[in-house]
Amino acid sequence: MKKTHYLAVVLAVGLLLVGMSFAQRPETDIDPHRHANLAEAQRHVLQAYESTKKAEAEHPSEYGGHAGKALQVLDEANHELKEAAEFYNAHHK
Repeated sequence: MKKTHYLAVVLAVGLLLVGMSFAQRPETDIDPHRHANLAEAQRHVLQAYESTKKAEAEHPSEYGGHAGKALQVLDEANHELKEAAEFYNAHHK
């Protein structure tokens, strides 16, 4: 039973690391002339993403999967900022 649990944890960590290696850096594509605050927020998300990625590279698998989850959440935040700008553009021409 203990070996099975250990194998499951090792496999989960391995899959997490593989998934994160394919994760792409969030884009900074909000027009700062039209949406200065959203573009600034997007830059901050990117900085947080890059810092988290660097921390993870320096200490792989030492954050219990939480750094990887943070990367996912930052990517989602970036996506929502982009959606906000696009929604505004579509409704305020």
